[in-house]
Amino acid sequence: MCENLTRSNDLLRVVFLLFEYVTLLSMLDIKFIRENKDIVALAAKKKKIDFNIDELLASDDKRRVLMAACEEKRAAQNKANGQITSAKTPEERNKLIAEMKIVKGGLEQKEEELKVIMKEWQGLMLRVPNVPDMTVPDGNSDADNVEIKAWGEKPKFAFEPKDHIEIMTKLGMVDIERGSKVHGFRGYYLTGDGVRLCFAIWNYALEFFGKQGFSPVIPPVIVRPINLFGSGYLPQGEDDLYKTQDGDYLVGTAEVPLMGLHADEVLTAEQLPIKYLGFSPCFRREAGAHGKDVRGLIRVNEFYKFEQVILCEANHEASVKYHEFVNGNTESFVEILGIPYRTVVNCGGDLGLGQVKKYDVELWVPKENKYREIGSASYFHDFQTRRLNIRYRDAAGVLRYAHSLNATAIPTPRILVSLVENYQQADGTIKVPEVLVKYMGKEVIG
Repeated sequence: MCENLTRSNDLLRVVFLLFEYVTLLSMLDIKFIRENKDIVALAAKKKKIDFNIDELLASDDKRRVLMAACEEKRAAQNKANGQITSAKTPEERNKLIAEMKIVKGGLEQKEEELKVIMKEWQGLMLRVPNVPDMTVPDGNSDADNVEIKAWGEKPKFAFEPKDHIEIMTKLGMVDIERGSKVHGFRGYYLTGDGVRLCFAIWNYALEFFGKQGFSPVIPPVIVRPINLFGSGYLPQGEDDLYKTQDGDYLVGTAEVPLMGLHADEVLTAEQLPIKYLGFSPCFRREAGAHGKDVRGLIRVNEFYKFEQVILCEANHEASVKYHEFVNGNTESFVEILGIPYRTVVNCGGDLGLGQVKKYDVELWVPKENKYREIGSASYFHDFQTRRLNIRYRDAAGVLRYAHSLNATAIPTPRILVSLVENYQQADGTIKVPEVLVKYMGKEVIG
């Protein structure tokens, strides 16, 4: 994989040396951006993000000039106030008041100009991409992601395998026709053993991830916009979000409210790492072209999902360690279910604005004869925590921004697609994975 990296990664390598020595390193730190504009420009290029670093720096120059001008006029105003107080004659006092009004008018004008520039500057700052890890391969889209692991033996059927829609419909587990009547395209009803199978997966997920040290949380799923800006889903992801009349949003993942849980808080070093297992309904418009040709339960507008979220110390090695940990949890969960899968490392063009590195776990779908994504694992360094102001005091008492990570634990009903198709039998029934039998109360659905 590393052999495919371009020379641009030599410059990106410098960034991760800096992580050892710079306390507040983040793509939202304007000081770092100014001092390392080439690195930031390379990050945008590698991620295929249209971002003009010179436009941001020009806006920052204007901001700095106006801030200095405002400070200068405030100082002049304060000086004039003092002189007015100590004026010895009415004439001198009136003269000073007249001069102060001119200063005040100039200050108000500069403050209005600063307000406009600040809005422009903040908008540009929200679009600054985080620097990807040096091991991230180059590429334009998910087609360029690199497989790093394959697990499990793909089933060989002595009969013509069916897809999950046909199997589940015949067994009374799903009703897509009526779901579409009620919801529209991507609508579905889970029924009977389709519901029981989801509950079995949920119950096992609580047991499995609980053993990995995660605390379960059911968070709010209607959130204020700041939580989406803070976690990096806005401004670029609005087309895929459902918005309420009040200006709030329905979340597409529990990651968003879980990251907001400690916003504007100062934690202690002893609290870290914090591990949350969020469970929530999720809502996504699936507005992109990637889902237009996908049938059944792969890409739906509403679903349920367990999500792993970790806050850890501000250390690159710690982020890497927990990234492997959360992704390994998802892999182990799928292995216990006995579903063949592969793991890919996402290329630069398939990374989001804030992600440093990302893995996708993809499950084998027999009828399609291909792998389909079941979940992803990402780390962000302090990209999210700086936006949300989540800090902690280290052993020396120094305030630092924590690092954040997240990973899909398991989504339903998407996992049913691979589970049902891999465990289908010649008579149209479905064998229940051994680990789920105690929750289902039977070994075969049919």
